[in-house]
Amino acid sequence: MDAWRRLLLAVVCGVAVASIYAAQPVLGPMGCDLGVPAELTGWIVATGQFGYLAGLVLLVPLGDVVDRRRLIAVHLVVTAGGMILTASAPAAWVAFAGLATAGVFAVVVQTTVAYAASVSPPAERGRNIGVVTSGVVVGILGARAVTGALAQVWGWRSVYAVLAVLSLALAALVLAVLPSEERANPPAGYRQVVVSLGGLFGQRIFLTRGLIAFFLFASFGTLWSGLSLPLADPPWQLGESEIGLFGIAGLAGALGAARAGRWADAGRAAPVTGLALTLLLLSWAAIAQLPWSLWLPLAGIVVLDFAVQAVHVNNQHLLTAAHPDRVSSVIGGYMVFYSLGSALGAAATTAVFTAHGWAGSSLLGAAFAACALAVWATDRRQSRDSANPRSGTTGAYPAQEETQGTGQTERVLTKPNEC
Repeated sequence: MDAWRRLLLAVVCGVAVASIYAAQPVLGPMGCDLGVPAELTGWIVATGQFGYLAGLVLLVPLGDVVDRRRLIAVHLVVTAGGMILTASAPAAWVAFAGLATAGVFAVVVQTTVAYAASVSPPAERGRNIGVVTSGVVVGILGARAVTGALAQVWGWRSVYAVLAVLSLALAALVLAVLPSEERANPPAGYRQVVVSLGGLFGQRIFLTRGLIAFFLFASFGTLWSGLSLPLADPPWQLGESEIGLFGIAGLAGALGAARAGRWADAGRAAPVTGLALTLLLLSWAAIAQLPWSLWLPLAGIVVLDFAVQAVHVNNQHLLTAAHPDRVSSVIGGYMVFYSLGSALGAAATTAVFTAHGWAGSSLLGAAFAACALAVWATDRRQSRDSANPRSGTTGAYPAQEETQGTGQTERVLTKPNEC
């Protein structure tokens, strides 16, 4: 896959995920205009999130049944429809319907990642997933700054109008530029794929990587859902535009982790995951200094987002390599852990901050990071114990192959239970 196609897929991910998070900086004006009471404005964002969770289960498995290139285009068109409905909404219920529609079909992100994994040679899979996934982080963190600027000039409705135009343009580009997939095996039926999704939860590699993702994004959500609270309080008392600049620091760290895919291609996914989770835990020591310093937390945010993105890329690389014939389903199931972890972090951090201040939120984020590290360490220990020759087995994750790619040797996982 050439650089331009990787960039196109990254932009698709960024625009799709922005359709969910675009409401965060404009909740006040949106609620006021649509007549939503202040205490219920949180549902404007929650509606898209619930839709997204439904889409992970119902729509992402479609990628294992039909051509993902066409599926990406269709999802973008329907997402654009949801954005148009939201932008032109005369009443709150119409806006909620549009946001829910856009949320359900924003799972085009996972279909896009699955497409990138399926069309990539084994030795380039991690690199391509890393670049494409970076678009998600740009969409999450960058949407806040862009949304604020657009809303200030043309109002909150312009945000959704722009997203609709971008989605339609990207749908046309996807059909014109991207090649169709070539599948070695005929696709299974949709019902069979959805039912088999439940079987993934009984597999060790899937559960391990899913639990790591759950705690990883709980830590991530603890930071980004709670950060504005201490920044708006004394002694800093920063405004919305100034708080938004912290997203740039997170963006720098996350984009720096795009190289994690190359490390995974080189067979170093496991040690890189352990190192990144250690960095995630340590980053909270710097972030906790926010009541006394801005520079230390900024450095901690860069490290945290680097660590989160590195682990996320490695997780997806390992899972797609272990399930090359079920790429969409395994990514959709994995992202359920992501969604639940993000929701837990977001809900818990505000409650903890209210009761114990930023020190409490920092301890919460560090605890989630420590749990993720513990899951990784336990899995590594079990793998080593089962691989001990005295146990009479060849290990929990057998049948590793080596394939030659672009000058590098990659460990390809060929069994569903391989890690």
